[in-house]
Amino acid sequence: MGIANLIPVHILETVLAPIEQAHGLTNDFYTEQPYFELDRDQIMGRNWACIGFASDLPTNAYVKPVDFMGLPLLIMRNREGQVQVFHNVCSHRGVKLVQEAGAIQGMIRCPYHSWTYDLNGALRGTPHVGGINQHKDERFACEKHGLKPLRSAIWMDMVFINLSGDAPALEDALAPLTQRWTQFLGHDGMSLLRRESNSGAMAIEVNCNWKLAVENYCEAYHLPWIHPSLNSYSKLEDHYNILFDQFAGQGSYAYNLSDVAGTHLPTFPSWPADRMRTAEYVSFFPNVLLGIQADHAFAMMLEPVAPGKTIEHLRLFYVGDEALDPLYDAARKAVMESWRVVFAEDIASVEGMQKGRSSPGYRGGAFSPEMDLPTHYFHKWAARELLDSVDQAHGGETV
Repeated sequence: MGIANLIPVHILETVLAPIEQAHGLTNDFYTEQPYFELDRDQIMGRNWACIGFASDLPTNAYVKPVDFMGLPLLIMRNREGQVQVFHNVCSHRGVKLVQEAGAIQGMIRCPYHSWTYDLNGALRGTPHVGGINQHKDERFACEKHGLKPLRSAIWMDMVFINLSGDAPALEDALAPLTQRWTQFLGHDGMSLLRRESNSGAMAIEVNCNWKLAVENYCEAYHLPWIHPSLNSYSKLEDHYNILFDQFAGQGSYAYNLSDVAGTHLPTFPSWPADRMRTAEYVSFFPNVLLGIQADHAFAMMLEPVAPGKTIEHLRLFYVGDEALDPLYDAARKAVMESWRVVFAEDIASVEGMQKGRSSPGYRGGAFSPEMDLPTHYFHKWAARELLDSVDQAHGGETV
């Protein structure tokens, strides 16, 4: 089925209506496999999607296979330490090359006909390609048949890919956010971020579509009922909406984990002294959730596994080498446990929304004109991406 036939243009145009008149994306976008693949190709694929973390490749000459919404990909750190992403298939007969993450001692070898590739993706060995014991053949040019690379980039330890190859540079896409956050971090604050080598990470499997995780993260409306502990000090009225470019989320004027949990960690040196309790939680569309506080930051990658299944991968970052000192072990553990509780509290809500997407009584719902602005903003962004893909399928003509 073609893009133009799959996408209900009239429904998406209603999503773009003013918030008091709009409805959200309808059930099929959350429950059906063709729409899941549409998300991959036309929403994820046209933008910068996160597929993993560079620190998960701990040494040079290390590879990690990734299933990206059905596409077998390979994150590879070469012998010089450069991280690249390739399609995880042999150029000969399309066999999946790498099954498990690990260090590579020599070459990557195809298990089918034993063709081999180096850690820059070049085809190096082609046994018997020209006949018995003829391992080279003038009719076959190895340099034309290496692994197929994808456009990739790294920021904040996250490995991003752009399937379409034509998105703006990642640093340009991120620029509105990094510029915004200079008010808290200064111009070099990101360079101070440090990760624990064997901790500060967790994964949560959630039975919901990836978009519901974004929608939930963007808004503070659910705070009083879903996060009672957090709401005890950072109340709904202490929050504000964040909407710009490819980002939406919320901020708090009353973040106070350092006092509540006793986590007195080093803080960003440029963080304004009169705003130490300000925190911001922003989604970078399509599948990254970010948070900054005065004493730590986090990044979450949403891994879409199926229309109704997502794995949330969280990484915590602290400020400077000092923050990783054993003196702060208990504080870092308290931060992790606090976020573990918060994200676990969201599971029932997003899974409940997923179950509700099977009901014919739900057709996109409604939005609060005040409290749902970030969620509607995300729906509009996704709808525009899909409508743009329809336009492109029609040769740029407006449908």
